[in-house]
Amino acid sequence: MALEEKREKRPPVTPMMIEEEAALRNGSRGLPPGPWAEAAGPRPRTTERHIAVHKRLVLGFAVSILALLAVTMIAVLLSVRFEECGAAADGPPRAGGNGSLSGAARQPPGAGQPPGRPEEEVRGGEAAEEEEEEEEEEEWQRRREPPPWARPRLPRHLRPLHYNLMLSAFMENFTFSGEVNVQLEVRNASRYIVLHAHRMHIEAVRVAEDKLAGGVRVARTFFYPQTQVFVVVLNRSLEVQRSYNLKIIYNALIENELLGFFRSSYVLHGERRFLGVTQFSPTHARKAFPCFDEPIYKATFKISIRHQATYLSLSNMPVETSVFEEDGWVTDHFSQTPLMSTYYLAWAVCNFTYRETVTKSGVVVRLYARPDAIRRGSGDYALNITRRLIEFYEDYFKVPYSLPKLDLLAVPKHPYAAMENWGLSVFVEQRILLDPSISSILYLLDVTMVIVHELCHQWFGDLVTPVWWEDVWLKEGFAHYFEFVGTDYLYPGWNMGAALIRMLASFMGHSVFQMGLQDYLTIHKYGNAARNDLWNTLSKALKRVGKSVNIQEVMDQWTLQMGYPVITILGNETTDNIIVISQERFVYDSDTKPKDPARGDNSYLWQIPLTIAVGNTSHISSEAIIWVSNKSEHHRIPDLEEASWLLGNINQTGYFRVNYDIRNWRLLINQLTRNHEVISVSNRAGLIDDAFNLARAGYLPQNIPLEIMRYLSEEKDFLPWHAASRALYPLDKLLDRTENYNIFNEYILRQVASMYLKLGWPTNNLNKSLVQASYQHEELRREVIMLACSFGNKHCHQQAATLISDWISSNRNRIPLNVRDIVYCTGVSLMDEDVWEFIWMKFHSTTAVSEKKILLEALTCSDDRNLLNRLLNLSLNSEVVLDQDAIDVIIHVARNPHGRDLAWKFFREKWKILNARYGEALFMNSKLVSGVTEFLNTEGELRELKNFIKSYEGGAAVSFSRAVETVEANVRWQRLYKEELFQWLRKSLTQ
Repeated sequence: MALEEKREKRPPVTPMMIEEEAALRNGSRGLPPGPWAEAAGPRPRTTERHIAVHKRLVLGFAVSILALLAVTMIAVLLSVRFEECGAAADGPPRAGGNGSLSGAARQPPGAGQPPGRPEEEVRGGEAAEEEEEEEEEEEWQRRREPPPWARPRLPRHLRPLHYNLMLSAFMENFTFSGEVNVQLEVRNASRYIVLHAHRMHIEAVRVAEDKLAGGVRVARTFFYPQTQVFVVVLNRSLEVQRSYNLKIIYNALIENELLGFFRSSYVLHGERRFLGVTQFSPTHARKAFPCFDEPIYKATFKISIRHQATYLSLSNMPVETSVFEEDGWVTDHFSQTPLMSTYYLAWAVCNFTYRETVTKSGVVVRLYARPDAIRRGSGDYALNITRRLIEFYEDYFKVPYSLPKLDLLAVPKHPYAAMENWGLSVFVEQRILLDPSISSILYLLDVTMVIVHELCHQWFGDLVTPVWWEDVWLKEGFAHYFEFVGTDYLYPGWNMGAALIRMLASFMGHSVFQMGLQDYLTIHKYGNAARNDLWNTLSKALKRVGKSVNIQEVMDQWTLQMGYPVITILGNETTDNIIVISQERFVYDSDTKPKDPARGDNSYLWQIPLTIAVGNTSHISSEAIIWVSNKSEHHRIPDLEEASWLLGNINQTGYFRVNYDIRNWRLLINQLTRNHEVISVSNRAGLIDDAFNLARAGYLPQNIPLEIMRYLSEEKDFLPWHAASRALYPLDKLLDRTENYNIFNEYILRQVASMYLKLGWPTNNLNKSLVQASYQHEELRREVIMLACSFGNKHCHQQAATLISDWISSNRNRIPLNVRDIVYCTGVSLMDEDVWEFIWMKFHSTTAVSEKKILLEALTCSDDRNLLNRLLNLSLNSEVVLDQDAIDVIIHVARNPHGRDLAWKFFREKWKILNARYGEALFMNSKLVSGVTEFLNTEGELRELKNFIKSYEGGAAVSFSRAVETVEANVRWQRLYKEELFQWLRKSLTQ
């Protein structure tokens, strides 16, 4: 059985998320025919009074239709006469009401047609409108610029000030109707209103001057699917510095997918219940209401949601008033929001229950979840740390939390671990619900870091929003950094560390860095900011303490260039105390050509704050900092004696790797073997991580990291073992299908054996409560047990089999919580099909989300290819496996050497289905592509990948491009270094 990495990595969101936007999907998106609003969600009317009222309504409706026909004929005659008399100067006019609501807009491909409109008439009307669009586009081409609706960004002539959005949610047939009124400010005169709208049926449009209430005639409206916009063409230009109101009435589906306003479900007491929830980031608010769906367009929002009284509704702000109707419906009117972007607007319609707490400053915090989860107390941990974290952030940033409440919503289905909607953060259940009697420390840590991350976004992202997605790391980078800062606040001594932002904080000094962040949030709150706004604020903070560093100059190199550097430190054999320090871009495959051929790798330069120390057998000097800014530099290092070694990037604060000459590596290995405690824990972990990755990329001989591992038999700290486990994981996957794999397997087992015997197995009552002091020790024991079982330690296998057998025979699960995932996986891989079926049964019967997750992953550990194929096929059934969990099933089967080719074949055969399901959920699609392909490593698999990409063009282009680079690097490693590694291992094992 191959080594498994159990902690899922969450790659940061990058600007490429927009590049990867999948092609528009086809398929029917229409709603059932019927008049607007009432009939969009039919409700039973059973009494005689209702029948009588219905008859009167039908009669009234018939009279209205006749009147409408007469008015329409008059309007057509008037508009024809108007066209004969003259038209606006900037384009051909179309018939339209005088300030009245226009007819239904032309639908995007696959959308439902307006009720009662003959298909032939629709086709004829669409053809005429298409001709007009083509004429207008030709006119814009003559002007040598694309029309406003064909541009990748919205035109800047309008700015939304306020949205009044009224929704009716019909959960029985999963549709919703909406009316949005947008107050618009005109910056530049134009007769076009261009805003985002996607996959909805627009019933009517009206434009009026805000103050005078005079109508502005709508000539025509149309969708432009290529840019997902809706265009309102007016008969005259909107006047500059005037305010107008745009009213749009529309309806759409509550989708059975993961973006926009979508639905999910769960089972309670044998009954399936449904809920509707939103996911708008990055560009999916446009699926729920017509809007200016770019982060720069901040506005205030007033939301009203009408729903059946058996449900409750939630949004960013608290409910202001609720109006109950006689027929069992209720309308919740929410307070007006502060200025905010569309992507973190949110609402939900569900029948959840909640628990609440209140912060010192009076912020009401509630956690909403399935009633059974609330009753069990599964949300209590998240609720309590949320209260503490809001208080921590308020104190750290010196900026109060901006809303009166924060709701945490735990949903069964969601495309991401969580989403930071302002005042209504949405989490997938397994990242926020925690059962103390079942959940492991690792699971608790994961829940903690997700909550810390999302709460940071309430300031970095919601209060201050990036101008555009190219600066998305302004929110994601800081949220990632505070995962560790916030977790360290909750659990001091867990020794968490982070990457780029940590390096910035380190060389600035943490107190100055904190002061700069406070200034940044205060200056830009309720607004948008770009990277230079942050750099300038931090530079000013440094200046106030007498330091002059151009932060922009330093950090632009880190944020605008691809990748990160590797520093190489070489001793100078001819001159005492002089070292040569060089830098280059770190790549796993040196054959990979730069995307910009004119630039090349040689032009990549960073300003690098390299901390460095000198050590010997008993002592290490205090660190010094060297700013490395050239390709190669010479530096004098005092007290550098013959037996001394150098250590760079002290405590791993820098976002780069460090390589040394072989002599220095040998000295460091000897130091670790003789007295590893001279080097700090984080530096020991860093040496292991750097050595394995440098060897994999070909910067270092393959034996160096394996030689470093030998000292681990004396290592009692968690971090170095964790670094070794993580670094061995990709190497294991490169080797696990080779004929000599047993040589590598045996070597790793030898390094693990003594520590496995020393630590033993945990007892069953370990995690009844989290003992803070035990975290490092228990995680060390877990890491060693995982390595032992993964590489085939016989005692570990016997122990796992015994624990599984006891569970099956007694139907009592006495497996220690912190190693349950390891035991389940080992048992499934070693034992017969009956164990697989038992785990499958338990997966279906348990309601504890943390248990459900590890049971599902355990099923992917089987050596039986028939069972793996069965699981892959079952993963596409949403009633059996949740949509977001299906990705994990496919990826984990791909990590299993017995299932890698099965998962790869399944991925290719089912790509159309998978891309239709996840294509627009960019992170999920990227995760799926990389997860299935990252350990393909033969020439044949590389050819298959390239041929597959050729045959399925469009969608996930960037993800596939990265996949090719990864597989090419794997193939190159196999060709150049595999035999070198095995030769050293054979020699080492015979000594």
